[in-house]
Amino acid sequence: PRRRSRILIDLLESHTGPSSHSFIFIYTLLKMAGDHRVTLHKRHAFRTNTNRVKTILTPGGRHTAQYIAKARKGPKCGDCKISLPGIKHMNSTEFKNAKSREKTVSRAYGGSRCHTCVRNRIVRAFLIEEQKIGKKVLAEKLKKTKTA
Repeated sequence: PRRRSRILIDLLESHTGPSSHSFIFIYTLLKMAGDHRVTLHKRHAFRTNTNRVKTILTPGGRHTAQYIAKARKGPKCGDCKISLPGIKHMNSTEFKNAKSREKTVSRAYGGSRCHTCVRNRIVRAFLIEEQKIGKKVLAEKLKKTKTA
């Protein structure tokens, strides 16, 4: 394909001259419509989800296949199911080999629940404790009124 385009360019130069507009137009078309076929590096050739490639042009002028990694979903909050901020989206192998600071955030329930759900849990626990104290105070008041 590269040789064929070179022959066509030589043919055009001999007939029209390199300064004509038609030569420039056809030359750019030939440059743009190069051969973009590539050989895959991995063993199977099926266009599956994990075998997607992008054709790139190397500095040496060759077209080569660059494999595209799948986009990972990342961990979700156990309560509200939103994606957890501050934690990288990795596959299971990368997650296993990652440092602990990349897998969690320094907070209670960090890496398991989002900040909103943690806040709600703390507020709920506080209100339940307040309710228990209120019930205890009411029970003491009732006891005092019954004895008096």
